[in-house]
Amino acid sequence: MKNTEKGTVTEFTLDAPQLGRTKTIWVYLPYGYGGDRRYPVIYMHDGQRVFDHGESPKREWHVEEKLNDLHSEAIIIGIEHGGSTHRIDEMTPYSNEKYGGGHANDYLDFIINTLKPYVDEKYATLTDKKHTTIFGSSVGGLISFYALLKFPEVFGNAGVFSPSFWFSEEIYTLMETVDSIEGRVYLMAGDHESSAMVPDLERMEQLLLGKVTSKSNVHKKIAHGGHHNEKLWRKEFKEAYLWLLK
Repeated sequence: MKNTEKGTVTEFTLDAPQLGRTKTIWVYLPYGYGGDRRYPVIYMHDGQRVFDHGESPKREWHVEEKLNDLHSEAIIIGIEHGGSTHRIDEMTPYSNEKYGGGHANDYLDFIINTLKPYVDEKYATLTDKKHTTIFGSSVGGLISFYALLKFPEVFGNAGVFSPSFWFSEEIYTLMETVDSIEGRVYLMAGDHESSAMVPDLERMEQLLLGKVTSKSNVHKKIAHGGHHNEKLWRKEFKEAYLWLLK
């Protein structure tokens, strides 16, 4: 039977002074939103690709459809990526000799000090870190992991798909300097991505397991036949969503 209980997606623009430009933001509100109830929030990068209003059907995650099928009980915030000019710069915490980048702190400053206060004021959110998740793929996976380490008072969970840990060795150095991690991390990569993807993920997993307050806070999945693309990420979203919100 076709699900008729559907959430809604709207969008707005918000000035991002930390980045010197405006950002388009997409908001998914679950079916039945309203009343006295408050909801957990997932902040997702590459907002143009999250819902069915993006760049192209092949490059979308179709999150809206999946959330409707799951009878979602979360608010999803899709954040516009910076395009070919700014995307890598915004979502990498350290620079790379070939690709540049390294200004993720400005982007996270926008999320933490501009976007999240706006969302928390306008929508019925659960504002604490336990109910605040950051989620992305590729460099979006990298910055989601970094955000959990750098701002544990804000983000309690991270969805880390196909993370670009190769971008800079410093992410491992940061991991080694962290005393402990209370947050929950869902790690996922395909076994047909780059030759370094799975070894890099497993290297970080081992470091994580030595830092988390409970090993049950880490979940790793290697997806058989998975390539570095939206097809893999949209296929794996449901399982990650359910684990992160449980």
